[in-house]
Amino acid sequence: MAGYRNAQSFSEGKIPPQSESDFISIQKSNGYRGSDSLMVKHELSNGVDFDCIGNTLSKERTKNAFAHQGFLVDRQASAPKGMRVNGGSLICQSLDRHGRLQNTTLMNGVHLLAITELEGRSGRAFKIKLEMTDGALIHQEFERTFATRNLL
Repeated sequence: MAGYRNAQSFSEGKIPPQSESDFISIQKSNGYRGSDSLMVKHELSNGVDFDCIGNTLSKERTKNAFAHQGFLVDRQASAPKGMRVNGGSLICQSLDRHGRLQNTTLMNGVHLLAITELEGRSGRAFKIKLEMTDGALIHQEFERTFATRNLL
């Protein structure tokens, strides 16, 4: 969905064209233990759209006619005081009904989120690696590669 532009916005001249880099932004080493973060912007389609936690997107959940969805790793918020924390929390950022950014925890036990843009491909491609841990015995890595399609 990154960079999706509704055809009506072009024909009506409502929204000025933006550069490709405005739709996908990656911030390196700004999260918990040097994790990266990802922010994606897109317009709403004529169908039903959902944010990263399953809320139905509407015009109220947009800012400047764009829906915002982001992923980052932050300190684990739900750990009781005095308990040892193993990893951080994967956070979903989206807009609430008033267009304000809201954070929702998706999972705990995240050691690292690394996002790497791959060079030498048509369009943009990204390798996303998620490392999870329990702090002692378990250390799992999950990796996926995603490519943009029709992004400007």
